[in-house]
Amino acid sequence: MRVFVAGGSGVVGRRLVPLLVARGHQVTATTTSAAKVPMLVELGADGVVMDGLDAAPVGEAVARAQPDVIVHQMTAIAEGHAGKPDMKHMDRWFAGTNRLRAEGTDHLLAAAEATGVNHVIAQSYAGWNGIRQGGWVKTEDDGLDPMKGTPAEPGMAAIGHVEDVVLKAGGGVLRYGWFYGPEVMDDLAGPVRKRQFPIVGGGAGYCSWVHLDDAASATVLAVEQKVRGVFNIVDDEPAPARAWLPYVAACVGAKRPMRVPAWLARPLAGQVAVVLMTEGRGFSNAKAKRELGWALRYPSWRQGFKKELA
Repeated sequence: MRVFVAGGSGVVGRRLVPLLVARGHQVTATTTSAAKVPMLVELGADGVVMDGLDAAPVGEAVARAQPDVIVHQMTAIAEGHAGKPDMKHMDRWFAGTNRLRAEGTDHLLAAAEATGVNHVIAQSYAGWNGIRQGGWVKTEDDGLDPMKGTPAEPGMAAIGHVEDVVLKAGGGVLRYGWFYGPEVMDDLAGPVRKRQFPIVGGGAGYCSWVHLDDAASATVLAVEQKVRGVFNIVDDEPAPARAWLPYVAACVGAKRPMRVPAWLARPLAGQVAVVLMTEGRGFSNAKAKRELGWALRYPSWRQGFKKELA
């Protein structure tokens, strides 16, 4: 197939492009930086500079590529926080990505319609943001938490927009778990080494993880099968913070994380971090494994963290 990967130079895109090429697909991959085009070419793609927030270049790039499938992987997370996650101010941290998930998604869908592309697959998120009702592990039939009244609310609204318009267009939505793997581990390991990542309250909040390589392999399957509907792309072991955070500390040779009561963490780390640590909901990958035939290289974050943090 001809596959158009919008955001091909991102952490998923850089793994997705060579997998698609290796399986015989013709790939056009976009980046916002001309300096990254040679990297995309080296991966086997036709590299294109494109601003996802500008409708005209998006339409032109898609029209030139004439793809069978468009894959929406556009984010601005790395550019926006310069390597410094800021959950206390998620509205500012994710501002660029929120626009790409709102305006950028609309531009891609408009380009798809204008060019006769009949399938779009888009990135969503399923780390800890399941609806905070009922059990700790959610399926695709469960809603996502809108995080009303918190700095995460704009981001959750943007994710909701992606899912709504892509599903209405008959496309597929991949809800990736919390990414880990090469290039992104320092955001997690660095604060843990410095004991700046405490367990809040009882650490009962659940999270679902996925290694970047597994996220990419699932995406290839979704592209080839032109899936419709929502799929949770997470590992086999959703787990509470009180389990995975001490494990990270052990992997990096750090002291056990400190414990901080929620009332103290709230003004220091923000309401979103408190929700993640105390009330977060993880996700089930049963549908993705069953319907995509997806086999994970790292079925558990325990294996993946041990390898990446050794």
